[in-house]
Amino acid sequence: MEQVLLSKPQAGARRMPADLADRLFIHGGQWLLLVLLVLAVLLPLLAMLWRGFASEPGQGGGLTAAAELFGSANFRWLLGNSLTVSLTVAAIVVPLAYAFAYALQRTCVPAKGLWRGISLLPLLAPSILPGIALIYLFGNQGVLRHLLTDNIYGFWGIVIGEAIYTFPHALMVLLSALALADARLFDAASSMGASPWRAFRSITWPGSRQGVFAAFCLVFTLCITDFGVPVVVGGDYQVLALEAYKAVVGQQQFGRGALIGMVLLLPALFSFAVDLWLRRRQREAISGRAQVYHPHPSRRRDLAFLVVVLLICAALLGVFGMAVYSSLVKFWPYDLSLSLHHYAFAELPGGWQVYRNSLMLAGCTAVFGSLLTFTGAYLLEKTRQSPLTQALRLLSFVPMAVPGLVLGLGYVFFFNLPGNPLHGLYGSLTLLVACTIAHFLTTAQLTASAALRQLDGEFEAAALSLKVPLLRHFLRVTLPICLPALLDILRYLFVSAMTTVSAVIFLYSPDSLLAAIAVLNMDDAGNVGGAAAMSTLILLTSAAVSLLLAGASRGLLRRAQAWRATAGH
Repeated sequence: MEQVLLSKPQAGARRMPADLADRLFIHGGQWLLLVLLVLAVLLPLLAMLWRGFASEPGQGGGLTAAAELFGSANFRWLLGNSLTVSLTVAAIVVPLAYAFAYALQRTCVPAKGLWRGISLLPLLAPSILPGIALIYLFGNQGVLRHLLTDNIYGFWGIVIGEAIYTFPHALMVLLSALALADARLFDAASSMGASPWRAFRSITWPGSRQGVFAAFCLVFTLCITDFGVPVVVGGDYQVLALEAYKAVVGQQQFGRGALIGMVLLLPALFSFAVDLWLRRRQREAISGRAQVYHPHPSRRRDLAFLVVVLLICAALLGVFGMAVYSSLVKFWPYDLSLSLHHYAFAELPGGWQVYRNSLMLAGCTAVFGSLLTFTGAYLLEKTRQSPLTQALRLLSFVPMAVPGLVLGLGYVFFFNLPGNPLHGLYGSLTLLVACTIAHFLTTAQLTASAALRQLDGEFEAAALSLKVPLLRHFLRVTLPICLPALLDILRYLFVSAMTTVSAVIFLYSPDSLLAAIAVLNMDDAGNVGGAAAMSTLILLTSAAVSLLLAGASRGLLRRAQAWRATAGH
């Protein structure tokens, strides 16, 4: 009878009972995961490549079209604009995020939790919201219009909007990089009389510069593939991501959109390769005997970094506060009385249904995505390695290297094929859920894998010796222990699904229109107040659900992990 080995160091001496339930859970789960990944990730990407090189009449694709596109002056102009914007944003955001992360991790500034919460505000709203706020601040009728010699539309509008959108993404990377510090190195530097600046140059910077490079690549990739901010404040300054959006939605040139999508895929693939290399280098740089570093108070240093933190948080609160305020103004700028007129979504196309669709999408993505990613991570981390598990691991990493806009294009080309048996899913909320889960799969699975690697193999060994079915052990032991990570995944997927635009912009139908896409449509129609109102509603919903999950997790952890409190008795 077939035996399935555990993948821990002592797995050679332990074998799973060869019963049908365990084999079905492991092999059936792995093959089901493979089928889902092939359908949701691999085939859509292959379909995009095929459409880009297929020379169908009127589709804008094929080798001839590719040569014409890539050799045109317009493409070089778009590419130059995209590179200039992305490099400028990265050069601005990464130093600011580094200073902010350093203040939270390496200084004694007060109220760190508050500042960190404010810094994450852009994650709770669609990327289009900073652009809307900039219009009310610096647009032709903005409250701070007199501070600019020109209007906000164009290069600097895109740069400022993208900087706000990408700041928390860079911050999270740098917070992780600066969290890795060995207190023994700082103690040795202090005992040798090294100044704080010398300690920073000799210890902090070498240990964190890989994270800085990773944050730079991440910000660059997010900027070059985002079209939410350019579509609002770009004006005549066009970029590649916006061109791909217009090619598919406005001109119905799917081949042209696929060709541009392949170009946008290149920086993401490069960033993915760099991230893998940096992760390997970072693991080798940290000693297992490292001691946790706790910063000592320094009045001048802490005051300086507190000023930096306050300025950044004030800017973020000003932008998002302006967006909320503008959603309550009756008629900007002529009637500034407060009203809920813009929240009368029942009078708009789709009405409140678009908000309910987003709640349904976010809820289904969070629940099904959490179960899928956590179970998949368990099947990869706690079972014997094989060619199948290696293939699953590779496919699970692919979404990290694929921008949402490119993945959405792939879904259009694959699921919209008339001969595809799954063609009936096109335009449905089910397909939107599948695309959203696939888009954010890698980050969720990495979180689950990190939690599962911390569990000793003795847990599974005890279950096997007691002849407990593996599925029951998974539900009764592994899930409760890893509940904090599972709740983090749930919150991450819910918020991401509420705010996503790029991955689903090509896939909705009138019945599955989402709130974040309705924001884009309202802005295109000139209803900027309504767009601000819907964006504010998304922001408040994401914040409320995040707070509710954080509060609920405490009670769940007390019940599911009561063994932690009694372990010392």
